[in-house]
Amino acid sequence: PLPLLQRPLGVPEKPTAHVQTFDERSKELIFDDEKRMEQRRHLVKEASKGYYQDLHMVRFYGGKTWIAQKALIREDKALYFPNIAGSRLSDGQKVHTTDVCKGKVSVIAMLSTQISQHHAMSFTHQVNEKYRHHPGYQFVQVNLQENVLKSFLVSLFLSSLRNAVPEPLHPTYILSRQNMEYVREPLGMTNTRIGYVYLVDEDLRVRWAGCAEARPEEQEGLMLGTTVLLRRHEK
Repeated sequence: PLPLLQRPLGVPEKPTAHVQTFDERSKELIFDDEKRMEQRRHLVKEASKGYYQDLHMVRFYGGKTWIAQKALIREDKALYFPNIAGSRLSDGQKVHTTDVCKGKVSVIAMLSTQISQHHAMSFTHQVNEKYRHHPGYQFVQVNLQENVLKSFLVSLFLSSLRNAVPEPLHPTYILSRQNMEYVREPLGMTNTRIGYVYLVDEDLRVRWAGCAEARPEEQEGLMLGTTVLLRRHEK
């Protein structure tokens, strides 16, 4: 049986819309031993991963590797959702998830393939129907295409994408080419083929997360967690 998610997901540093320059990243690696060791561990892990491993794992439980907890992650234990930069579907303007999500309760869907879109909808359909008009709630979709060719293909079919995505969701639909390799593991995004959903509070902390096809108890967990956070937000 698949295990319950055993750890908070996210990064320890509060995100910022400031994107590090090459010089800043280089200095960080030179002077920060822990960062340098973290990069080394990551490179060793990636080097040992087979090219078709993600696709192969989809054959087992549909790529699902853990079951979402029903309860929210405690605020004092929760980690942060990292900043992701991209362009809005509505007008092509560059935006950052840090700015988009600050001050609101956000359900964030990470999309990369057609099946990942189905996975995200299996989690979010009910909660979106219930809270889509709530002023403190928003549904954020991040279409993440780290592969240059796939990103180019997506940009060619923007008009089709705009037709496929309901117009009210265009301002919070973000197209991104950001390299996520160093935050995939902290976010639990270990399979690039499936969809991931995160419930993020107004302070950008990940309070709940799910992956692949939603189970009924996971849909219930997302609904319950969103309701709790919105009630606190109203107060």
